[in-house]
Amino acid sequence: MSFTASPYPTLVNTVWKDASLLRNILLAIGGSILLTASAKFKVPMYPVPVSMQTFVVLILGMVYGWKLGGATVFLYLLQGAMHLPVFAGTPEKGLGLAYMTGPTGGYLAGFLFAAMLVGWLAQRGWDRNIVTIFLGMVLGNAVIYAFGLYWLGTVLGWDKPIVEYGLIPFIWGDLLKIILAMLVIPAAWKMIRR
Repeated sequence: MSFTASPYPTLVNTVWKDASLLRNILLAIGGSILLTASAKFKVPMYPVPVSMQTFVVLILGMVYGWKLGGATVFLYLLQGAMHLPVFAGTPEKGLGLAYMTGPTGGYLAGFLFAAMLVGWLAQRGWDRNIVTIFLGMVLGNAVIYAFGLYWLGTVLGWDKPIVEYGLIPFIWGDLLKIILAMLVIPAAWKMIRR
């Protein structure tokens, strides 16, 4: 199965054309390391600090495409399931499947589908201009929130203010991350074209 065939080559396939298994393994491992670092790094914001994790998930999807982006996030989730402290708040808040089935587990599952969706859009040229990058990132965030809020409501109970807990505090941070993506991705394409 080729990780490169698509109507529009992704950023990584434009830069590193060799689609060997070794290349894909190295990119997936590198991406999972980047995801781990982004989970541990908090940006102070109001009303809550935010991690750069959703930014990295969506950027990996846009840069890698749906298959390699999905495989990278799957590797990251597999590392977490194997008790490696890759998630935000680990090991203090638990490890492995116990952590993954906790209140934030839906967001983690959403990462996989969001990376795949954004990667699929990128392979159709959505990574080429700021309007479609914005729309793709909004759709990716919506997928993360859909999974996250559903699971949060399931774990905490639907009588709780789930949207106030799991969505509203993060909107401004996610908007800033989308704006950052709208700057970073076109700049990367411009550098490559030179």
